[in-house]
Amino acid sequence: MIEMEVAVIAGSKSDQKVLDEVCEILKDFQVKYDAKILSAHRNRKELEDYIMNSKADLFIAIAGLSAHLPGFIASITTKPVIGVPVSAKLGGLDALLSIVQMPSKVPVACVGIDNGKNAALLAIEILSIKNPELKERLSNYRSGSNL
Repeated sequence: MIEMEVAVIAGSKSDQKVLDEVCEILKDFQVKYDAKILSAHRNRKELEDYIMNSKADLFIAIAGLSAHLPGFIASITTKPVIGVPVSAKLGGLDALLSIVQMPSKVPVACVGIDNGKNAALLAIEILSIKNPELKERLSNYRSGSNL
């Protein structure tokens, strides 16, 4: 397994389907990851401790509704954060707008609604900048070859 890490965090158990999609892609690419369900509202201190002590190179944050999770994570780390809006209500537009409308100096990357697959692939792209083996796997994946 490639010695890099992605921390994948979902805000609720209702986000499990998207969380599983992210983890499946990371696993297929042999990227080391850790997956947790932690809410910025219900588990704030536990989440903060997890982020501050994480060895992850980047974070994927999955959240619906007001989607506070990606922004909260971005506000306490300088590592990249990829937000995945979930279609809990309003077709996911509320979550999408909450993620993309972050204030200046606190960026959060954002993929499409319920698109955990693209979040994982974006994380892999970022990690592949310094990992030729991972870059080759990504290139093979895109061309339809085996990883």
